[in-house]
Formats: sequence, C-alpha cells, structure tokens
Amino acid sequence: MKTIRLTAAQAMVRWLAAQKGPDGARFIEGVWAIFGHGNVAGIGEALQAAGDSLPTWRGHNEQTMAHTAIAYAKAMKRRRAMAVTTSIGPGALNLVTAAAVAHVNRLPVLLLPGDVFASRAPDPVLQQIEDFGDGTVSANDCFRSVSRYFDRITRPEHILTALPRAFRVMTDPAECGPVTLAFCQDVQAEAYDYPESFFVERVWAIRRPEPDREELAAAVEALRAAQAPVIVAGGGVIYSGAEAELAAFATAHGIPVVETQAGKSALAHDHALNFGPVGVTGGAAANAVCAAADLIIGLGTRFQDFTTGSWALFKNPARRTLSVNVQPYDAAKHGALSLVADAKIALQAFGKALVARKWAIDAGPRTDWAAATATAKAAPDKGNALPTDAQVIGAVQRAAGPQTVIMGAAGTMPGELHKIWDAAPGGYHMEYGFSCMGYEIAGALGIKMARPEADVICMLGDGSYLMANSELATAVMMGVPFTVVITDNRGFGCINRLQKGTGGAPFNNLLDDARHVNPSAIDFVAHAGSMGAKAVKAADIAALEAELRAAKGADRPVVIVIDSDPAPSTEAGGHWWEVAVPEVSGRAEVRAARAKYEAALVARRGK
Repeated sequence: MKTIRLTAAQAMVRWLAAQKGPDGARFIEGVWAIFGHGNVAGIGEALQAAGDSLPTWRGHNEQTMAHTAIAYAKAMKRRRAMAVTTSIGPGALNLVTAAAVAHVNRLPVLLLPGDVFASRAPDPVLQQIEDFGDGTVSANDCFRSVSRYFDRITRPEHILTALPRAFRVMTDPAECGPVTLAFCQDVQAEAYDYPESFFVERVWAIRRPEPDREELAAAVEALRAAQAPVIVAGGGVIYSGAEAELAAFATAHGIPVVETQAGKSALAHDHALNFGPVGVTGGAAANAVCAAADLIIGLGTRFQDFTTGSWALFKNPARRTLSVNVQPYDAAKHGALSLVADAKIALQAFGKALVARKWAIDAGPRTDWAAATATAKAAPDKGNALPTDAQVIGAVQRAAGPQTVIMGAAGTMPGELHKIWDAAPGGYHMEYGFSCMGYEIAGALGIKMARPEADVICMLGDGSYLMANSELATAVMMGVPFTVVITDNRGFGCINRLQKGTGGAPFNNLLDDARHVNPSAIDFVAHAGSMGAKAVKAADIAALEAELRAAKGADRPVVIVIDSDPAPSTEAGGHWWEVAVPEVSGRAEVRAARAKYEAALVARRGK
C-alpha cells in the first residue's frame, strides 16, 4: 500500500478538496477561518498551502461567518456546503449558536473548532475550560447537543474514519445537519503515513428514499377518501427539487397548496392553487382551507408551531394528518400517518395512483387575500411621516424582479414577508427555524456567493443590524454586492408588540423604554459607510424606491436606512400562537390577556 506522509491538518484539507457533490463540483466549496492559537499553526498552515484547491475566506465573527456558510448551503439546496474553523475557547463557542441554526434547519455545515492538547502536557492551556470531574471535557462538548455528528480528533489517524462519517451525515437527506470535528491542536500538526487511496476523488450522491409499499398504500387510501385535502409545502419540497412535481400534482388534482416559511417560493405566488402563507404569519386564504381540511398533507415540513398555529389551526373534527418526510422523526409527529419518502418520489407515486381524482376548490379566498396584501403594501399617503414595515416591503416588492431573492431571519420581517411578499420561484430565503437575529447580513453574503446572478435583498430591523453587522465589511472586502434595507424602529419592535399583546407594559424592548441616561441616536448610514458599503438614508417610501433602483448593478453592498413605525403590523390574516401569559399579575391588562389565553386553550382542546 502506497502512503504519503502529511500532518493530520494537511491530510484533512487534501481529502476535503477531493470530495465532490452530486453535481460533480467540490462539495465543501471553501473554508471560513478566524485563526488563533488553536488552529493557526496546524489547520492554518494546511489551508495556506492548499490555495485555490480549497479556498479560505476570512470573517470578522465566528458565528456570522458560520451563518454565511449555512445560508450558502440553503441557497444551494444542500447540494454543496462550506466549512468553518476557529481557535479554541471563545472562538469555538461563538459557533454554537450557528450550529443550532443549522441543526434546526437541517442544513449541512462542517465545523472545525480547535481543541485542547490531546497530550495534556501543557494543561491548562490558554482559553481551556477545565472540568473538575471529567478530564475528557473541553468547551467543544457544548456542540454535542447541536451537532448531527460530533467527533474529537485526538490522533492523526482518526480522520480516516471521522471525515467519511461527517460527509455521510451532511449528504444524507434525513440526517443532514451540522457536523463538528473538534480538532486537538497538537494533533493537527502531527504527521502520519496516510494511504494514497484515501485521497482519491469521490462523488457523494444524495439519495431519494423510496416509500415503503404499505405506507404508500395507506397514504393513497387516505387521499382517495379525503373530501377536502390541503398540501402544506415545507422546505423538503425545495431540497428535493420537487417544485415542478408539486405544481403538476396540485394542478392535476385541484388540491390547494399552502406554504411554510421554509417552503415559500416552492410554488409561484400566482399559481392558481397557491393559497399562500399558512399559520401564525399566514394569510386568510391558506388558514381558511386548513381550518376546513379533512386531510392535511405535510410535504417536507416539520410542522413548527408557527405553521400549525400551535396546533389550533386545523379545526375539522374529522381531520387526519399525512406527513411525507425523509426523516421518520418528522413524519411521525402528532400521530400523523407517516410516509417516509423523498417529496419528489412521493408526489410522482401519488400522481400515478390518483389519475382520475380531482377535487373542486373555491378560488375566492385566494383572490381576496391577494387584494388584502396589495392594500397592506400600498405606498402611504404623503402625510404619513413614518411608514409601516409592510409599506417598506411594498416599496421593495415594486423594485423586485424575477431574479430577486428576498431574505431575513428574525423580528418583524419574517412575519410580514411570509404574509405579504409575492415570491418568484426560488426567490424567498428565511431563517425562521431558529429565528436567529444576526443571520441576515451574513446570510445575504452566503446567498450571493451561491447565486451570483441573483438580486439579493436583505431586510432587517435596527436591532438585528446592531446584533451582527461585521460581515458587511467582509462582503465589501470580497466585492460581493447585495442590498440591505434597514427599518429603524428604534428597538425590538416585534417583541414590543408581543409584550403589549400579552398585557405587559412596554419595557426594555424599544430603546426609549429601556433604562438609559442619554437617548439613543445611532447613525446607521455612517456606521455602514465606515465599513465600505454605499450607505444612504431614505426620507420616505418614494425615496426608498429611488434608492433601490439606484442600487442595481452596484459593485459592493448597498445599505438603505429608513425610519419605520414600530407599532403597526399587518392586521389581515394571522392566527393564534400560544405564548404563556402569567396566571398572577398586578396589571389588569395581563389578567385580561390571561383570560383570553385560557379560553384559547379550551378551544384548542375542544376542537
């Protein structure tokens, strides 16, 4: 057997460069890196030598550069991914939140935090966490609960098994998620005689699970018996590449389709069977057909509480749930009739079994909802000094085209965009599985790297911008252009509304309601401009539309700031969401909210 002598880090980098995705391109497109004493000498040396065979990019924050990698994988429909390496201690722990984002959203990312010395000779090293009762524990054990696969590399030959296991997880449609390989810093630099065969190029296919015969028969029987079925389209439709099959199946059989946050844009917004967004941030049309449905067909969805209205949305007492998912855990939720299968394969099978079956559907609610969203997005009267977030979205919508990808993550924007944005196919990217503030700007960078032809527009509030904005400087440095629209409502407007909606007094959410000596006066234009972005302030909706037109074709990120009213949200649509209200309070408003909460719980149990 021929061997080649390399350090463990060099061998890992060489192996990663040889792994191809299903399209024949490198599966790990490159590595985001912030170097420190735990990875600069080992992994850093290996990456520098690799050059363009495995590109390295420098971020400004460990969490946000991982968000960029996660957004890239989502935009690539999980066909490609990125890796992220950090030092030990705080650098590694900054990745934990991002690992949770990838875990919840079932997205592949390879995390390579440095670890302590396997030899333990210099213990405790700088930034080492010492567990008084367990000598095997390091800070990286925090990744265990937010990784689909976790391994600690304490010998150079460990990568011979750990790396293939990592790729098996990242390319498995059911197990897909973050992988953490905690790489002891001394082991990174240790040499080993690796078999040359280990570095032979490999293409990793992504399987399409076929349905079990008995499960499929039961699913078809349920479909045939249904009088009012509805399809809840989730992210699994997009990752399966089943958009065309969904459109064809819905059209052929007259079944209405509603979209989750992850599934929005799987079906063109103007498709006759697209009844729009569902659930808490959903529209009246989608929620009406779900309330009446006797068969809820979950297609690649994990049935998050925002989708189901905390399981109070589906009101038909005769209802059944049929869940089609590649992950058995998701397929079996809440007593659903399970069909463990790829979405595209399942739709093809359903189509063959239901050739002559077509349901009648009333398109009236869909038309009414389109009118309601148009009203919400309409430009305000000239006397409206502060536009609503919906009116800001309307301006962005009017500037959008078929190549526009709208994206966001937390606060007001996910709810408003899910409700009222008319998405072109593939034109909606929302991180709402973990609803992670700070994903937005880093995510926009990742989307643009995955889809350079797209017109990427990132929408976020001032709160999210302040939480994580440093990858704007990275995008400027790399020459990756996208548009950022910051709605400045002077605080956490979304949670302020929730606080008041549950009877609470405005407190610690808007900046004026937080403990302070000096009033807040943040110049977001100056801040973004200081990082090299083109930054402007739009005085009103008309000015915003003009700036959006001017941003097209820019060679760097463009940041547009507009003040917005923190109080209103789109009244049309929506659904109850379970947020526990205190049983005891000195505030009459809280007691009144508690009474409504208890009534809603009774209604859910009795439905």
